[in-house]
Amino acid sequence: MLLNRKTSQSSLNRSPMENKARLAAYLFLLPNLLGFAVFTLFPIIAALGLCFVRWDFATQMRFVGFDNFLRLFGDETFRISLRNTVYYTVISFPLTIAISLPLAVLLNKIIKGAKILRTIYFFPYITSMVAIAIVWNMLYSPTMGPINGFLRIIGVNNPPGWTASSDWAMPAIILMSVWKQLGYYMVIYLAGLQAIPGYLYEAASIDGANSFQKFRYITLPMLTPTTFFVSIILIIGSFKIFTQVMVMTEGGPGRATNVLVLHIYQQAFDFFRFGYASAIAMVLFLIVITITIIQFRREESWVNYTN
Repeated sequence: MLLNRKTSQSSLNRSPMENKARLAAYLFLLPNLLGFAVFTLFPIIAALGLCFVRWDFATQMRFVGFDNFLRLFGDETFRISLRNTVYYTVISFPLTIAISLPLAVLLNKIIKGAKILRTIYFFPYITSMVAIAIVWNMLYSPTMGPINGFLRIIGVNNPPGWTASSDWAMPAIILMSVWKQLGYYMVIYLAGLQAIPGYLYEAASIDGANSFQKFRYITLPMLTPTTFFVSIILIIGSFKIFTQVMVMTEGGPGRATNVLVLHIYQQAFDFFRFGYASAIAMVLFLIVITITIIQFRREESWVNYTN
C-alpha cells in the first residue's frame, strides 16, 4: 500500500512536459507491442493450448491431455528429424565460426579491394533463401551440375550424388547454408575486431609477440562476447532450419534430411494434426531454450578460460 502511494505521489509530481514525453514514448512503442502481441505472443499461447487437444480443423477440438507428447516416443520420424537437426547444428555451427572469423581477420586489414570483398561475401545473406536453394540444387545436379562436372575433369570418376544421395544430401545442405550465412557473421566479427583497442597490439609488438600470439592472446579473448553472441544466434538458427530443406530435398531422399521444423510443417499442413504439430513445436522450443540457458550459465566460465 505504501509503495502504491509513493508511486501515485511521484506520478502527480511529474511536470506536464514529462507526462507528454512519457506518453510519446508509449505511443512509439505501441505499434511494436501490438505486432508482438498479434504475431508472436498470441500464436505462442494458441500453440501451447493446442498441445493438449486433438484437432484436424474439420472436427471439434477434443482434449487429450499429454497424449500428443507421449506419442512422440513412438514416432520414428520425430527421432530421425531430431537426429538430423542435431547433425546439421553440430556441423554447421562450428564450421561457420571457423570460416567467418579468419575471413573477418583477413578483411579487417587495410588491403586493396577489402570493401568490395566484404560486400561480395555479405551479398548472399541478403539474397532470398528460396532463390539460392534453387540455384544450388542446379549446381548439385549429379549429371548436369557444374560441381560434378568439375570433379570429373580433375579425375573423380564417381562424384557424389549430393541432394539425390541419402549420404550426401545433408552435407550438401550444410555447405550451402554455411556459404549463405558466412557474410553475416563475418560482418559481426568485423565489428568486434574494430572495437579492439589498437594499443594492445602495439604493446604486444613491443614485447616481441608474433602474429599468432597476438591472435591467441589478444584477438580471441577480446572477441569472446562476439563469439558468445554468434554461437547463440547460430544454434537457434540451426534448430529452425526449414526453407533450404523444403526447397532442395523436401526431407529426402527418404528421410535423410527430414528436420524438426519440416516435420512440424508436415504434421500440421499435410496431415492436419495441429495438436501433435504443436506438441513437437513445444519440444523444439524447450530444446532451444535449454541450450540457450546452458550457454548463458557457462558464459562466465568461458570468459575466464579465454582470459
